[in-house]
Amino acid sequence: MELKEYQKKTLETIKLYLDSLADFKAKNDKAVEIDPELSIDFPLKAWEKVIGRTYYSKKNGLGEELPDFYIKIPTGGGKTVLACHTIDLINKIYLKKQTGIVLWIVPTTQIYRQTLDNLRNREHPYRQVLDISSGGRTQILEKMDKFSALDIKENLVVMLLMLPSASRQNKEVLKIFKDSGSFADFFPQEDDREGHEKLIKQFPNLHYFGDEIGFFGKIAKTSLGNTLRILEPIIIIDEGHKAYSEIAQKTIRDFNPSIVVELSATPPHNSNNLVNISGQELNLEDMIKLDLHITNKAEPDWQNTMLASVEKRNFLEQKAKEYEANTGEFIRPICLIQVERTGNDQKGTKYIHAEEVKDYLIKQCGIPIEQIAIKSSEKDDIEGIELLAKDCHVRYIITKHALQEGWDCAFAYILTILTNPGSELSITQLVGRILRQPKARKTKVKELDESYVFCFRPRATEILENIRKGFEGEGLGDLAGKVVVEEGESEIVDATKERIVGYRDKFKKFEGKIYLPKFVIQENGGWRDINYEMDILSRINWSMVNFDGLMNISLSEIKAKEENVTIGISEDTKKLIETKEIIFGEGGLEIDNVFITRQILDIVPNPWEAFEIAKNTIDIFLKKYDEHILANNLVFIIDELRKLLEKERDKLAESIFREQISKKTMFFFLLHGKGGYELPSRIKVKKNSKPLIRNDYTSLQRSLFDFVEDEKFNNTEKAVALYLDEQEKLLWWYRNMSRQDYYLQGWKKNRVYPDFIFSEIDSNVQDDYSKVFVVETKGLHLKNEDTDYKKNIFDFCNKLGIQKNWTELNIEFDQNIEFQVIFEDEWKAKINGIFGV
Repeated sequence: MELKEYQKKTLETIKLYLDSLADFKAKNDKAVEIDPELSIDFPLKAWEKVIGRTYYSKKNGLGEELPDFYIKIPTGGGKTVLACHTIDLINKIYLKKQTGIVLWIVPTTQIYRQTLDNLRNREHPYRQVLDISSGGRTQILEKMDKFSALDIKENLVVMLLMLPSASRQNKEVLKIFKDSGSFADFFPQEDDREGHEKLIKQFPNLHYFGDEIGFFGKIAKTSLGNTLRILEPIIIIDEGHKAYSEIAQKTIRDFNPSIVVELSATPPHNSNNLVNISGQELNLEDMIKLDLHITNKAEPDWQNTMLASVEKRNFLEQKAKEYEANTGEFIRPICLIQVERTGNDQKGTKYIHAEEVKDYLIKQCGIPIEQIAIKSSEKDDIEGIELLAKDCHVRYIITKHALQEGWDCAFAYILTILTNPGSELSITQLVGRILRQPKARKTKVKELDESYVFCFRPRATEILENIRKGFEGEGLGDLAGKVVVEEGESEIVDATKERIVGYRDKFKKFEGKIYLPKFVIQENGGWRDINYEMDILSRINWSMVNFDGLMNISLSEIKAKEENVTIGISEDTKKLIETKEIIFGEGGLEIDNVFITRQILDIVPNPWEAFEIAKNTIDIFLKKYDEHILANNLVFIIDELRKLLEKERDKLAESIFREQISKKTMFFFLLHGKGGYELPSRIKVKKNSKPLIRNDYTSLQRSLFDFVEDEKFNNTEKAVALYLDEQEKLLWWYRNMSRQDYYLQGWKKNRVYPDFIFSEIDSNVQDDYSKVFVVETKGLHLKNEDTDYKKNIFDFCNKLGIQKNWTELNIEFDQNIEFQVIFEDEWKAKINGIFGV
């Protein structure tokens, strides 16, 4: 499962924090060994170094500093797969192991069943991430399942727990601390008073029987709760904001976790938000269906609203069939219908009932009964049904609020609201159910890339407010401004209603005359943009990969082992004798070249070449180690091989890229039509969007276009834009939009989209410019290999640009072009340097 760009950036940020966390933890441990009073808040120190924002410190049940952070990710953003990768990073970087226990806490039955099914399915991407992390030794357990000390030692054990947000004395919580013989091997024998005293001293918050003055002293309960406290698990909290009262939060911290990771679209106040993913990032990665269209039916009968929904769904299904004929991709659009009542004893009232709607669909609309399902607390027609399967018939799902939390189906396109204007029910929680894009990939069929809401008799202002609340509740608050509602008879309103904006009057003479160079290939007498896979990756000679880096890697000689315990009686029959035998096993994974090949195909796309690399890798290690050691280190070997291949691929790709430039099979051209890029003369902006204004509340003066949307900027970009707008020596500036505007395709797969393009006033001609700057801004915590790559690309462009005389191309453009990468701690100084301030 290939990760989206925002997911990769998220994991990179998490990795940076964990690296820092591990470093400060090691320093803290050394200091505490010398003097416990020297202990530091190491999670805080790590946070200050990497993130810099306010950190809210927490302690676990032992009074130890507890690393705790949030991943803020909107609905549909893939929070579960990020959680699985985060577990892998925590074990590798922070805990330095592959095994142990993870306590995965969810708030609702719906989310619990969905997560459990996915993690238990060995073919599911979530499970595959965990299996790679653990070397194929993953166990997925529920609360009532038993596990042993050996299970924890040799496996990555993930236990799902549905912890209510109620009181600490909740019945379900108390069950966890009920004494059980299932976990006895984690505790001393009952008559081992000294052993129990030592254990309780080490973990003072264990539940126990007896007291210090009793005959047996304190005896720790052999409960699941106590076992978890001893094991100090990684804790993953799904939908953390649902939450969890302070009492329930304390219950979680009292499990003595080594680290807590919370995932939510809307983290509560005072959360440690390590990563903040915006709705716009999901939208740019094709994860959600936008635009959102709203039809506000002002008719007296709900049946008319339902009929309009049926017509729209039938239309979408026809589009889906055409799409499947052209691509082979199957989509079956589903309509979700919210009613006011679903209970058997509530029929025949003034409220719109699920059965009433079902009868209408069958009798009046001719919908086959197998295409209609009711989902409520009393009736669940979709239980156990795979809604994405081709042989599933469901096209309509009627509910009251049973789909509000945790339910997910990318085929859901339409939300029909059959509630009276005075109804207490709102559509807030249901909006997110229709936003997920099938297969997280746009179909390029406009109707199948958007979502639809049909409302029965509500007031427009109420619709707008509910939809916006729904977006905010799903972590899509930055997209909430894109919702526009108009009242009218069966009128569909585009949620992203747009208007065209042109250059400022003083810049109109530059329309169609601002060019930027791009890398292009000459082919068949013409020019085309370079294609990474075709022009770079396919030309790599993988036999040139240097494997010396693998030869210098040392493998651990610790083999997988089992402990065989024999209990006997001494010769005088007065005591028991315990004999232990260590048996060394064969390792977690078999040495399988095909398995290794599968793990590197995303780097080496040719399976034959990938297989040869896998075989060569194993041969390298077999010269130094036996097969037992290789088996025990196979996951580590694969991880190191991937790092080496990525590094070698990029090195070879750069060589190919530069060679094609020198041989003049690839060019750096400026002219549009010969591969260059012409800055647009018109852009679309949302009709009701908020304009970017200066800090003194006056309008922008130097932006190329006469309207700039505030929502298109993060904090650093906004600060840069406003500072640029104040520069006397700057003529104009333009916010270059990622994934839609100017980009550079270099020797790595991902395109480089600069953030700003601006010009310097020509000292000889005041209303013209002499130089264009192309600038990428980066946060401090994002200084990494990717940044180095962008700087290399920019430096290469600057070198090639010096060699160019753009006037040779017979265009009205003779300005110099300079590319720069600047960081958030230096951007002001850099801009001052550019304009000689």
